[in-house]
Amino acid sequence: MKKILSLLVLFALILGPCRPGATENLQSIIDEAEEGATIELENKTYEGNIVIDKPLKLIGADKTVIRGDATGNVISVRAEGVTLSNFEVENGSMNRNSSEEYAAIKVYTNGNTLEHLLIQNSFHGIYLSQAHENTIDHVQVIGSGDGEIAGQGNGLHIYYSNKNTLSNNEIEGTRDGMFFDYADGNVVLNNQISKTRYGLHFMYSNENEFKNNIFTFNTGGAAIMHSNGLKLEENEFIFNYGHRSFGILLLSANDNSIENNTFRMNQRGIYIDQSTRNLIRGNHIFQNQIGVELWASSNDQVFTENLIDENTLPAVTLGGTGNHFWSKDGKGNNWGNDFALLDLDQNGIGDTPATYQSSLYELIEDQELTYLFLKSPAITVYEKMNELLNNSKIMFEDEHPLTSNTGKQSLLWPALLLAGGLLFFYKIKSLRK
Repeated sequence: MKKILSLLVLFALILGPCRPGATENLQSIIDEAEEGATIELENKTYEGNIVIDKPLKLIGADKTVIRGDATGNVISVRAEGVTLSNFEVENGSMNRNSSEEYAAIKVYTNGNTLEHLLIQNSFHGIYLSQAHENTIDHVQVIGSGDGEIAGQGNGLHIYYSNKNTLSNNEIEGTRDGMFFDYADGNVVLNNQISKTRYGLHFMYSNENEFKNNIFTFNTGGAAIMHSNGLKLEENEFIFNYGHRSFGILLLSANDNSIENNTFRMNQRGIYIDQSTRNLIRGNHIFQNQIGVELWASSNDQVFTENLIDENTLPAVTLGGTGNHFWSKDGKGNNWGNDFALLDLDQNGIGDTPATYQSSLYELIEDQELTYLFLKSPAITVYEKMNELLNNSKIMFEDEHPLTSNTGKQSLLWPALLLAGGLLFFYKIKSLRK
């Protein structure tokens, strides 16, 4: 009997302590589950990589982690109707030389839901590959940070994928926050993106809607390239700053609608190049170094009902003179305190055009470092000297500028004119006596 007990103790020491779930293989659980099943995961770490090839729900607990082996996608979704919810995914491949771009979660199919997930230590966070009508909601993707931007992928990468909804996600420290490549008809709502190269990057992607998102501390807030028919509304582009940075860039982008957004404390609020027929309406563009930068390769932009105020330069046109419209249906833009305007008839429209002249366009065209010195007092002196020498060029002319004076303040000029008229007649009457 003692020999038997000794052997049991010996086997126990050899095998070591039993770890919960150590013998449990997540791929086997998925393979054995029926279609449409719900698999509830425990508060522990499951080893990947896994492939889901049937419709099912994979639901985590508070501390569930699925950890890849750093050789591929941690989770590959190859069936429709899959739900992934409430767990962390980590340790996908960082290999940039593979023919396939790896991700923590790569989706190849339609109609799936990915929600309440935390993703770390993977090349791309979530990659939709020819995958349509999926929902990505409340996903947090944390990248490697500024020092590793060139060596990692994007938070959400949307490739040849249409009509997806991306909402309430937080992305930080990846290469681009969201990258759309040949992706049409997607809806992007209520996301927060910071510390990336471009918070939003569109390439050859049309008819997408982007609303109520916040971009902060990126090199560029949103880069819209070779993409048409987009709607960007009620987004915030704040302190996107660096070498030639911007709140939003339009490059070869046409017929886009940019309305009711905030562009604040960027090197350039809106930067437009090789683009036509874009509508910029109702935006608040303030405290940027350059409010609007327009290159002559662009034409037929329409600026109306924007508040453009407290920028070092309100707007500049570079590389020549393009054809743009600074008002629509008799409504121009509110230029804040940059222009002294009269509104004697109290209709909210200035009685004279707002015309802005500058000589800085030559410096900006010839030397990119000019951006670094726009707030220097020397720039003001340079502008004044060129104004006296008649070397300035008209940057824009808003024929119907909006005025901010309302109520009692708007009565100031009529009151002054009335007082002046009464004083004039009083003097005339006094002379006659």
